[in-house]
Amino acid sequence: MDIQGCTFLLTGSNRGIGHAIASRLAREPVRLLAGVRDLDRYRPPEPHGRLRAEVRPVRIDLSSRAAIDASCEELGDELGRIDVLINNAGAFAGGTLDEIEPDAIYETVQVNLAGLIHLTRRVLPGMLERRHGKVVNQASVISHLEFPGTSVYAASKAGVATFTHCLRRELQGTGVTTLELITGGFDTEMLRGAAGALEPYTDSSGWDWRDPAEWADQIVDAIRADKDTLEPGGKSRLGLLAAKAPRQVLDLFARRGFQRG
Repeated sequence: MDIQGCTFLLTGSNRGIGHAIASRLAREPVRLLAGVRDLDRYRPPEPHGRLRAEVRPVRIDLSSRAAIDASCEELGDELGRIDVLINNAGAFAGGTLDEIEPDAIYETVQVNLAGLIHLTRRVLPGMLERRHGKVVNQASVISHLEFPGTSVYAASKAGVATFTHCLRRELQGTGVTTLELITGGFDTEMLRGAAGALEPYTDSSGWDWRDPAEWADQIVDAIRADKDTLEPGGKSRLGLLAAKAPRQVLDLFARRGFQRG
């Protein structure tokens, strides 16, 4: 996919992997709608080189159906001009299920899955009309590993993966494609929060703590190559391979890595 001159909508651009993606795209000759929930807290990208993109912060609030519709209305005509939608924004609820507050369960599923699907539904008609576009969805290696203490988050990300595969098949022949990001461990605020939530049960020192900028580079390359899946490297790659083994292998891995007390 030739991205020159394309309009990107990136959700969750303020921090973590989202900010790394925004900073990477800022070096490209594109238009970037940098989606954030609160415009007052907007954090501009840091391109580490010459700024080539036209960057505009926009409010994208995935917290409810009404908030998503309002965000799309605020985009105005831009909604129909989006060439690449990167559904990156996410929420995490960690710990054993009996400890997680119901509000956190609903927030995680809303932001990670329901909101992602709803926003895609609003953006897709413009892509289909122009027969050009790409939907990039942030899934996770944890949905394959099914590690205890991440049940709500893993379920929401497994839903993202399944949605992406179904959508890819629906869109065959339309000129619109999808990309599933099977994201591994990167040193972000969310991963540090996950480590804190799981601290009573597991040792996170052996996790992947890679630079998000590495993943951002790979994401842009995968969009250019029009890939439909981007798999992780490092230890996360080994975890993804282990997930393809018989379930008993993952059960043994979980018993060794997670102690309820």
